[in-house]
Amino acid sequence: MWLFYTPDIQDEMQLPEEEAGHCIRVLRMKEGDRIRLTDGKGAFYDAVISGIAGKRCFVHVENKEVQEPLWKGYLHIAMAPTKLMDRNEWFLEKAVEIGVDEVTFLKTDHSERDVIKMDRIEKIAVSAMKQSQKATLPVLNEMTSFRAFIERGFDGDKFIAHCEPGDKVLLQDAVVPGHNSLVLIGPEGDFSPSEIEMALKAGFKPISLGPSRLRTETAALVAVHIMNLAGQK
Repeated sequence: MWLFYTPDIQDEMQLPEEEAGHCIRVLRMKEGDRIRLTDGKGAFYDAVISGIAGKRCFVHVENKEVQEPLWKGYLHIAMAPTKLMDRNEWFLEKAVEIGVDEVTFLKTDHSERDVIKMDRIEKIAVSAMKQSQKATLPVLNEMTSFRAFIERGFDGDKFIAHCEPGDKVLLQDAVVPGHNSLVLIGPEGDFSPSEIEMALKAGFKPISLGPSRLRTETAALVAVHIMNLAGQK
C-alpha cells in the first residue's frame, strides 16, 4: 500500500500539494482507493481517498496506529557537509533508512560548504522515511557554527571523531546501549586543533571509527549505524 507524508493530517483531511500530485497524476489513484499516511511524528493512518478536486486529494482516516520506537535512546549526528551536495544527500538518505533522531550540519574551520538547501534535504529525508516504513521524520537542523553547537546542551553521551593522535576508544565500545548519543564528524580536512580542544573541554569524548581513513559522509554513516545497532540491544 502506498505511503504518503501528511504532517498536518490532524487538522486537514487532505494530502499536501506535492503528495496529492504524486497520488493523482503519477499513480492515477481514484476516489475509494485505500492509502496509508504518516504524520512524521510517530503515527501511521489507514485512509481512503474520499474525493479529488483539481489538484486536491481529500482523505477519510479510518484508523491511527502509533509506531513503537525502533531503537532505544536518542541518536544525534552532527557533521560538516562535504563540498559535493550529492554526497551529503546520499548520507542523509541512508542515515534515515538506518534510523537516526536528529541531524545537524556544522560550519567548521575547515568546512568545504557554507550553505545547505533545507527544502531539498527535507524532501530526501521524507522519501527515505517513507521508503523504510518509518513514522517519524528526524529533526533536521540548518547549518550551525561549531562553537554555537558545542555550547548547546545535550542530555546524553557526547563523542567527537577526529584524526589527531591521542588516546581514543572505538565508538562501538564507547556507546552505551539505550543511552542518548551525539557524535561529531568533521570535514575532509578534519576539525581544527582549537575545535577539538573546545569539544573536549565541553565534555566530548574522542572516539575512533576504525583503522581506515574514511570520507566524511562514510564516517557519519558508520557512526549512525553503530549508534543504531547499540540502540537495538
